[in-house]
Amino acid sequence: MKLLVNGDELDLATETLAGLLASLEYEGEWLATAVNGDLVHSEERAGYVLKAFDRVEILSPMQGG
Repeated sequence: MKLLVNGDELDLATETLAGLLASLEYEGEWLATAVNGDLVHSEERAGYVLKAFDRVEILSPMQGG
């Protein structure tokens, strides 16, 4: 399925937002995720079904200053 992830078009075999994060090797609860501009909370990711051409944003905190 084609998805737009952080501005890059990817073709991935995943159905859920949690599956997408696992396939991209993102881990932890400290991620912020949005699909088509709508925030998706960590407890909703496993059941959130993606559709072709969804626009996914994944943000992770950075340390430093």
